[in-house]
Amino acid sequence: MNRPSPRASGALTKRRLTGLFASVVVLLVLAALISALTGKNFFETAGDLLGRGGGSGSSSSVGSDPGASSSGSSDDRWNPTGQEVAEARQHLKEIKVAEPQPRGDYERKEFGSPWIDTDKNGCSTRNDILARDLEGARVNADCKVLEGTLEDPYTGEMIEFSADKPQAVQVDHLVPLSLAWRMGASEWDRDKRVQFANDPDNLFASDGPANMQKGDAGPGEWQPYEGFQCSYAVSYVDVTLNYDLPIAKEDRTGLEEMLGTC
Repeated sequence: MNRPSPRASGALTKRRLTGLFASVVVLLVLAALISALTGKNFFETAGDLLGRGGGSGSSSSVGSDPGASSSGSSDDRWNPTGQEVAEARQHLKEIKVAEPQPRGDYERKEFGSPWIDTDKNGCSTRNDILARDLEGARVNADCKVLEGTLEDPYTGEMIEFSADKPQAVQVDHLVPLSLAWRMGASEWDRDKRVQFANDPDNLFASDGPANMQKGDAGPGEWQPYEGFQCSYAVSYVDVTLNYDLPIAKEDRTGLEEMLGTC
């Protein structure tokens, strides 16, 4: 193989450096212009532009199918910030404590049909959550999630999901519907109950057997493995606060214990 002469090699290197320098200058000028127009910090803007320009291995999600795949481990709920933990601890002190009422005439249908398309994106809630929480989720044109890998928040295990065996991974209500009913949701109108049952903030893809074991238990009776207890407690507090639900005394104690793992 013929190698380029040192002179040719030096010229090529010089051209590359010149081109690179010119590109950087253009990006810095553009950053200055954007900063002047938006008021955003110049160095942050420059960093954003340089970050977008580099990295040949990056890929775009623009134009992806509804319910495009995402990694569960990258979800913010898996990694609450120190501020979110502090807020959860404060909010937990403010949430009313009450005794759960009897189940009475509760039935699942009181919260609407399971897994309807409440956000009108063409996909059922179940498929939306699976696509969000599964790593490498493969979704067909009808929004059905065909396969993917779950980093299970309840057990910490890796689970291979397949549409052929859908019960291996189930979508669980963080605050169980039956428990919510007993804590005051029985007084809500139907629209609010349907919203609650399909709220992504109250839903996790989880190991099927672990979900069945949890049932309608609150955090005073059932808790996930220690590695997820902090995130679980922060999310649980957020949901009960957002829907103005009281919590049972034992559930408050369980949440305090889990927040202690943060």
